[in-house]
Amino acid sequence: MTTPGRWTLRAENSSYTVRLSPDGPWAELEAWGPTGVEDGPCALDWSRRTHFITPADAAPAEYLPYGLRPFTGSELIAARPGGERGTWWDFDGAEEGDGSLRLAFTDPVLGLRTVLRYEVVPGTDVILRWTELTATTGELRLERLDSAAVNIPVTGAARLTYLTGQWSQEFQRTQLDLARGTFTMGSLQGVPGHAYAPWLAIQDGGRGGVGGAGGAGEGGPAYGIALEWSGNWHITAEAEPGGLVRVRAGRVPHEGAVSLAPGETLTTPRLACAVSPDGLDGLSRVWHRYERRLSGERLHRPRKVLYNSWEATGFDVDAAGQLELATLAAEIGAELFVVDDGWFTGRGDDTGGLGDWYPDPAAFPQGFGRFVDDIRGLGLDFGLWVEPEAVSPGSRLYAEHPEWAYRIEGRPARLVRNQLLLDLGRPDVQDFVIGTLDRLLTTYDIGYLKWDMNRPPTERGRPDAAYDVLLDLDAEHVGGYLRVLDHLRATHPDVTIEGCAGGGGRVEHATIARTDVVWPSDNTAPLDRLSIQYGFLHAHAPHVMSSWVTDAPGVFDPRPRSLAFRFVNALCGVLGIGADLRAWTPQQRAEAARWIARYKDVREVIHHGDVHLLGTPEDPSFGVQYDDPRSGRTVVAALGTGRLDGAPLLPGRPDRLRLRGLDPRARYRDAGSDTTYSGAHLLHYGLPFTWSDGHDAELVVLTRR
Repeated sequence: MTTPGRWTLRAENSSYTVRLSPDGPWAELEAWGPTGVEDGPCALDWSRRTHFITPADAAPAEYLPYGLRPFTGSELIAARPGGERGTWWDFDGAEEGDGSLRLAFTDPVLGLRTVLRYEVVPGTDVILRWTELTATTGELRLERLDSAAVNIPVTGAARLTYLTGQWSQEFQRTQLDLARGTFTMGSLQGVPGHAYAPWLAIQDGGRGGVGGAGGAGEGGPAYGIALEWSGNWHITAEAEPGGLVRVRAGRVPHEGAVSLAPGETLTTPRLACAVSPDGLDGLSRVWHRYERRLSGERLHRPRKVLYNSWEATGFDVDAAGQLELATLAAEIGAELFVVDDGWFTGRGDDTGGLGDWYPDPAAFPQGFGRFVDDIRGLGLDFGLWVEPEAVSPGSRLYAEHPEWAYRIEGRPARLVRNQLLLDLGRPDVQDFVIGTLDRLLTTYDIGYLKWDMNRPPTERGRPDAAYDVLLDLDAEHVGGYLRVLDHLRATHPDVTIEGCAGGGGRVEHATIARTDVVWPSDNTAPLDRLSIQYGFLHAHAPHVMSSWVTDAPGVFDPRPRSLAFRFVNALCGVLGIGADLRAWTPQQRAEAARWIARYKDVREVIHHGDVHLLGTPEDPSFGVQYDDPRSGRTVVAALGTGRLDGAPLLPGRPDRLRLRGLDPRARYRDAGSDTTYSGAHLLHYGLPFTWSDGHDAELVVLTRR
């Protein structure tokens, strides 16, 4: 029976209950957790005693404007142009559907209608939240327009887990205990950026340890949020008085405010909210399942083993050299050959060519079409790198359309990486990019497109815009970017798309929903990459994680690792190769062929299975476990990262990785070692690994019997 003013959204294994507050005209969270958690007294209820704050400031409110909530942080700041800031609203009704909810609030004095939107993602424990803001009578100025607020009760400090870094060191798992005060992160670079991912996990730090070594509970239930936005953003967590952490998230307007014309509705980015009773390990599987739904039918395409020529040739691209690499790549089992930067006119280095997207006739004397046919004649699909948002100052495109680049009149146009950035918010620029990509994809037999973006906007102005118009350049650029990706998927549905921004600078759900794979980092060194992928897999699924085997030395951890280590590490996602195969010995190429064959045998398990992270990269042994209940196969990618035990010269025992999620009563056979284990043995003792200076990686495939 539904209680008036109280609504429950039911996800796969969890529920989310919202009610109208007894204290005022707002919605607040009553319960969020495993199915049935709403049956009982509200854990977020409070004494209603306030001193120097208002009831709205203490409430676990879902969304409140400045005006109603004046002191402890609001999600919305709105005003009439030239008027006082503040919104006071009344509840204006609810609409409940199958897995959806709309709660409306109106402020007739200001002329604003606010609708809180909720939608359950079928088959997952993810609830999407966003807000619709409509100017009902006159123009409004929105200085803050968050997507939602998330409330989590805690008994001690709130344990925050988030992903930090910099270029070449993205997705570093970082933890912070927030007892009181405010934590905030975000980006003003026009993309999510390398410093932080728009993702956050929250746990009750008063209910267990950190769980850094990989305990199954990882500190108890975990709540997570992820913002679906490709531009400027923020996530802010505030540990409030009385045992509550409140998280706000949303986009950040470049100009500081957004203008809303009479009758116009602004829809905020969607905020995905997830929960798992099984800690960070369980939360990662919730995100993986959600991202599989984002992929839709494209999930079932096998992700082809890729060879990319960048690290072998750099800008020195010509048909003969590329065909030599492609021949070797085909021999070891690659299925796709991608020509990276340097294939187009004027691109002998990074100072020119961007914007003039025509193959260099000097590099391909028999024509680019003939070159593509030659690659395909080797049995390989063909792919191409592009950076469609960038323009070189010496290019023909810039000479014809200097107004297409971001610039502020009277100020110098600063170069970053010897290039400028196109204003993709302009419809004419979008049409140019769409026309360019359509031309390439229809003229040549291209099955893979790598979209890169290596330069954030600096002087972000539109020179020919009317001076009295309040622009929203960040949202317009995001809209243009997504329009182009949507066009590619609709017009060229068979083309696989890779998302990249100087590595992992633009990895979030809007991009993941429109691409097939993303590039987590330009750093391909083995131990550096292990740390990157460990953090990445907390938030994102293996089937979108492109990872290469290269010869790159470590940037942050220079310890040498074997070719086997590089392959086992890379096949934890979508396997690619970027090394100069011409420099490899026949023995190395033969070993590579064996690893590629093994990967092809298990990639369906890796891309579609349930994932468990076994330990951390700081442990002597680290592993990633993939379970496919349908086939009964479990794949364990195991890596030795620590000191050796001295065996066999000294007494020593194998290191072990305890597996998770298996049936303790079942039996599991490892055909590679002809060993059969009980599930109880693998859960309690684990798989044994004896590492040595020449043996630092294994791929174990267990079959349930």
